[in-house]
Amino acid sequence: MRPVVRAGIAHAKTLAALHAAAFPQEPWDEKTFATLLAQPSVTAQIDPRGGLLLLRVAADEAEILTIGATTPRQGIGTNLMQTAITDAQNAGAASLYLEVAADNQPAISLYRKLQFETAGRRKNYYANQQDALVLRLQLAAKPPP
Repeated sequence: MRPVVRAGIAHAKTLAALHAAAFPQEPWDEKTFATLLAQPSVTAQIDPRGGLLLLRVAADEAEILTIGATTPRQGIGTNLMQTAITDAQNAGAASLYLEVAADNQPAISLYRKLQFETAGRRKNYYANQQDALVLRLQLAAKPPP
């Protein structure tokens, strides 16, 4: 795994710029990132090659709120996801969830390689009326200290 930058509220502008580059049709703004990162359950990562990920952990569940890469197929998504999986396990999560557009085959392939399984489907979830797949990864128990 390549090192990622642990991001906080001070990185909200950078996160918004990365999100806009990865998702030009539906970018999140700086205020959205600042609001999310003000929550103690939300953490962010930046891959210096051009990627971001927001993770929320609540009780024994974790959720990827957003993940994006500005340059596809460079290992950025894999790097961010592997870091998020470790972070979720370390925070005590037993499972990790995310939503992905049902037609986003490159992302679905990545998640399948990481052993995510389909947990559900959300009809017309995205603004363009695209369905979302809800994917779940069962996490290994964190070893006792």
